[in-house]
Amino acid sequence: MAAAVAALMGGAAAQSPHSHQHSFGDAEKWAHVFDDPERDAWQKPHAVIETLALKPDAVVADLGAGTGYFAARLANVLPKGTVYAVDVEPEMVKYLAERAKREGLKNLSPVAARPDDARLPAKVDLILLVDVYHHIENRERYFRKLAASLKPGGRLAVIDFRLDSPEGPPKEARIAPEKVKAELAGAGYALAAEHGFLPRQYFLLFQPRPTR
Repeated sequence: MAAAVAALMGGAAAQSPHSHQHSFGDAEKWAHVFDDPERDAWQKPHAVIETLALKPDAVVADLGAGTGYFAARLANVLPKGTVYAVDVEPEMVKYLAERAKREGLKNLSPVAARPDDARLPAKVDLILLVDVYHHIENRERYFRKLAASLKPGGRLAVIDFRLDSPEGPPKEARIAPEKVKAELAGAGYALAAEHGFLPRQYFLLFQPRPTR
């Protein structure tokens, strides 16, 4: 895995449950892994998006978008909205731009992030992290900074592998949902909802706590 990917999110790291220690420069090759239709059975992308109940003109940021597994779906569901497909891997950002053009997704905008900064160009209604949270370093500082990119009422969605999932990163690299809740509480977020329908992952929704 590229150092930058390991440091934060990496599209491949975010999208491939079997590839925690690989390099992901060849986006075309990894697209076959990340976008494997068999993933749909346990990732349940349509159920996830439906549960998020986004408005038609919502602005969404998919952090660690990889080859666009969620970002492309969100762009299709939100034709009046905007989807920022964010990744630290240059090849993934390039692939996302090519995919958006190829599929006519004019509302999908690739964003080249840094390990310590998502570099979102505008405030968003939702920030989505799928299989990404455990890659982020200095999480409290990172998420405190990220809160400034949320619109009033905006939400942060964290989906990551359960400790007992048969797939995912090495067990020592996984983070229990209780720890995610504690860390984000320390970063100024409150748990807004928790969904249990994903067979291999937890699904948590947070909102920044109002500042006094």
